[in-house]
Amino acid sequence: MASSNFIDYVKFCSRSGAGGNGSVHFRREKHVPKGGPDGGDGGRGGHVILRGNAQLWTLLHLKYKKHVIAERGSNGEGGRRKGSDGQDVVLEVPVGTVAKEAETGEVRCEITEDGQEFILTPGGRGGLGNDHFKTATNQAPHYAQPGGEGVEEWMVLELKLLADVGLVGFPNAGKSTLLSCLSAAKPEIADYAFTTLVPNLGVVDYREGRSFVMADIPGIIEGAAEGKGLGLRFLRHIERNSILLFVIPADAAHLGEQYRILVSELNQYNPELLDKKRILAISKADLLDAELMNALESELPIEVPHVFISAVTGYHLSELKDLIWKSLH
Repeated sequence: MASSNFIDYVKFCSRSGAGGNGSVHFRREKHVPKGGPDGGDGGRGGHVILRGNAQLWTLLHLKYKKHVIAERGSNGEGGRRKGSDGQDVVLEVPVGTVAKEAETGEVRCEITEDGQEFILTPGGRGGLGNDHFKTATNQAPHYAQPGGEGVEEWMVLELKLLADVGLVGFPNAGKSTLLSCLSAAKPEIADYAFTTLVPNLGVVDYREGRSFVMADIPGIIEGAAEGKGLGLRFLRHIERNSILLFVIPADAAHLGEQYRILVSELNQYNPELLDKKRILAISKADLLDAELMNALESELPIEVPHVFISAVTGYHLSELKDLIWKSLH
C-alpha cells in the first residue's frame, strides 16, 4: 500500500433529494362531466447509499468528493401518473468502513460484507396527489401534499481493515520485516523509526492451502494516547482483528516493561482491545544464544504465550504460524 494511495478517513456533505410534489388535477374528458380529482403522487427523492465492495481497500476514490448530492423526485401529474423517483447515489466503499455523523461522532452503520447496502441519507418522501384527499363531503379537493425535504448532513467514513492478526509494537520492532517474510506484502523497511506510515495487509500461507490475513500498523510509542509519534490514529485497524500479535525486539531493554507500555496505550485507546487473544513474539532472536533466551524468559508475562523468532533467518517462524493458527481456531 503506497502512502499516497491509502486513505482511511474522508469527510463529506451528504445531501439526499427532495420528494416531488403531489399534483392537483381534475379529469377533463369529453362526455365525462365532473370527472373528479386524479392528481398523481410525487416521486421519492434519491437516497445516498453505501455499498460494500470487497475489491476496494482504500477510500481514495472519495477523498476529493466533498459534496454528494442525490436527485430530486419528479412532481406527480394528472391521470394519477406518479412522478419518477430521484436517482440514488451509490458510494462503493471497502469492507470494514464505518459511517459516523461528523458533529456527534455517532456511528450510523458499519459495512462488513461484500454487497451490503445501507441508506446513509434517505430521500424525501413523495407528496400525495389530490386524488388521495377526495371524500364524500369534499369531492373536489384543490390541494395536494408537497414533497418531503431532502436531508443535508456532514458524514465521516473511517476504514477499519479486516484482518485475523494485528501486529502491535514500537517503531523498528521488526513488524514490517516479519510481515514481508510471512506473506507476499512489500512494506517499506528501513533502519529508522516510523518507516511504516500506513497500514499494510498480507495473506500468510499456512499448511494444506489454508491462510490467514495479517495487518501491520505504524509503530506506537509511550504517550501515543496524548498524540506523541503518530498517535493512535491507526489503532482502529486492529479493532476487528481476532488476535493481537505483540512484537518486541530482543535487543530492547526490559522486555516485560515494553509489553506493559504497549498494553497501557491500547487500554487508553479502547479497553475492549484487551479482551482479544494475545501472542508475544520476541523478534531479532538471531542476536541471542540459548543462555540469553532462558535468561529473558523470566521477564516475559506468563499469561501470554510467547515465541522467540527471527524474520531474517526464519527461526521459529513455523512455530509462530502454528501458534497463530491454533489461537484462531
